[in-house]
Amino acid sequence: MVKSPGFIAKLRNFRAGIEAGISCLKRAYGGARCTWRGLDHFKAYIWSAVVAHNLALLARLKPA
Repeated sequence: MVKSPGFIAKLRNFRAGIEAGISCLKRAYGGARCTWRGLDHFKAYIWSAVVAHNLALLARLKPA
């Protein structure tokens, strides 16, 4: 196990970020329920939700 407090904090923050991303995909982009049947269709559904989320994030960025 890792005993460094700084590294534990980094891991905790990383996990929190991942959880937030999953929550956003489930809430805003319908990831909680996929009505497309089959594994290939499910992959396409989630892939399109991820792309839409990334485009929305890029659209909110202000030019430097």
